[in-house]
Amino acid sequence: MDYINAALLGIIEGITEFLPISSTGHLIIAEQWLGHRSDMFNIVIQAGAILAVTIIYWRRLLDLVLGWREPANRDYAAKLIVAFLITAILGLIVKKLGFELPETATPIAWALIIGGIWMIFAEWAAARKAPHKEITWLVAMLVGIAQIVAGIFPGTSRSGATIFVAMLAGTGNRAAATEFAFLVGIPTMYAASGYELLKTFKDGGAANEDWTALGIAFVVSTIVAFIAVKWLLAYIRSNRFTLFAVYRIILGVLLLGMAATGLIG
Repeated sequence: MDYINAALLGIIEGITEFLPISSTGHLIIAEQWLGHRSDMFNIVIQAGAILAVTIIYWRRLLDLVLGWREPANRDYAAKLIVAFLITAILGLIVKKLGFELPETATPIAWALIIGGIWMIFAEWAAARKAPHKEITWLVAMLVGIAQIVAGIFPGTSRSGATIFVAMLAGTGNRAAATEFAFLVGIPTMYAASGYELLKTFKDGGAANEDWTALGIAFVVSTIVAFIAVKWLLAYIRSNRFTLFAVYRIILGVLLLGMAATGLIG
């Protein structure tokens, strides 16, 4: 039964990590019935989702590395690096200050609701801008900052925050904003997962892990995230993000109701 629960949590993580609907919000509900998981488990299923996106974008990543002589590739890669460095530096500062909100239902619910409203506004505002695919330096810097904001406020959704900041800051094209957000997310999430993994091993938190359950969750998360991201990239070519915004608001209200009635902590 524990292996089935691990697979179910892998499915939830795979679907929600890169869709702008907050993996944290969904996992906090799922753990009420499937059991609380260790930090190691959460790191492993997140790593599966990151691997899936790396596989999807491997050609793009290879082009940026091998085609560095081309000005367009150098410019794009430089903006990815700047966004990542901003996140890394601010992330270390936040860690040193110990600023972290609790992953409890009520603040996550409000983050979901506010994020849903923000997404609707961002779509409305972006529709009034001239559509173009260029990633400016302003977009790169704001995406780096947005990743930290999403990390500080559980339920915000890293992908949602970065995509819509990019759209509002000048990249009116949904596909271009999503690609940049996802590409920045690859090194950011690998670095964050690696940091947490090393800390877990150092603290001895890996000693009592069920490695079979971890393996199952990792594989399931990778496969499901691959399918989810592929679907999202096809969906946004001709559809807005409004569906996800409405879903976030409904989920947030549901979480608030569950918290008020004591069904969830």
